[in-house]
Amino acid sequence: MNQPSDSLYTLPIGDPRRQYLITVRPNEIRDTHQRRSVSLQQMIRLLEPATFILIGEQHDNPQHHQFQAQVIEGLVQIGRSVIVGMEMFDRTKQYPLNLWTLNRLSEAEFIEQSEWKTQWGFDFALYRPIFEVVYRYRLRLVGLNVPRAIVRQTARAGWQSVPETERMGIPDPDLSVEEHRKLFYALLGGGHPTGQQQNDNFYAAQVVWDTAMADAALRYLERTVPSPRLAFVIIAGNGHVMYDVGISLRIRMRSNLPTRVITPLPPSEKPMRVRAALGDFLWLPGKAP
Repeated sequence: MNQPSDSLYTLPIGDPRRQYLITVRPNEIRDTHQRRSVSLQQMIRLLEPATFILIGEQHDNPQHHQFQAQVIEGLVQIGRSVIVGMEMFDRTKQYPLNLWTLNRLSEAEFIEQSEWKTQWGFDFALYRPIFEVVYRYRLRLVGLNVPRAIVRQTARAGWQSVPETERMGIPDPDLSVEEHRKLFYALLGGGHPTGQQQNDNFYAAQVVWDTAMADAALRYLERTVPSPRLAFVIIAGNGHVMYDVGISLRIRMRSNLPTRVITPLPPSEKPMRVRAALGDFLWLPGKAP
């Protein structure tokens, strides 16, 4: 059995009702509430109550992006009104994202006008399955991130050093969530700066990041015609979704709309023993051939 680092996949944080460890087998989706294996279609049906559906990823893993695209398409096929929000773009790039939804740009034009290479930088081909689904069904596409300068400035000198006029309406970050702080330092693997003030600013930058993405999603939803069939899918790195203490927590601080978290695990040929609180659903891809 492949046992991942205790500092990341078995942290004793998140939902207190799901602190048990569970085994996830290769190519299995695990419902962590019912402790059972489910098919992709079953999971999509079980996501029915959720307005916000967060799907994590390892950015350089093509299997994760293919899975994200399958979930999005599955939601469309059961009649959900799907919006796709992405960490990969900041909110200043919304116009070319709208044009992609309207099928008015070629892929090359979209890459250029959205400034993909500087906005994100990973190979576009990794994310192509998601963009193809968005294009095919003309799904609304939303840039959730903020300009990196805001996050960098927070890391250097704290949130209060960011001028009010440059904060883009983002709420003050709440740094009091100790479980999120534990996850943050586990993700860093001990490589964080020394000195308490430096640490706090570095951590504050992560909270600003999550808070800003939650803020962008909620603001977009406020301008959207309400529908009980609406599904706002958020695509972001695992560090922003796992254990339900990142973006989803910041959404719940401001909204009663239900959230669900899907956490893809690192590919493995062997079963993995992980903390159930990692997500509402966990998916373990097998090793790619």
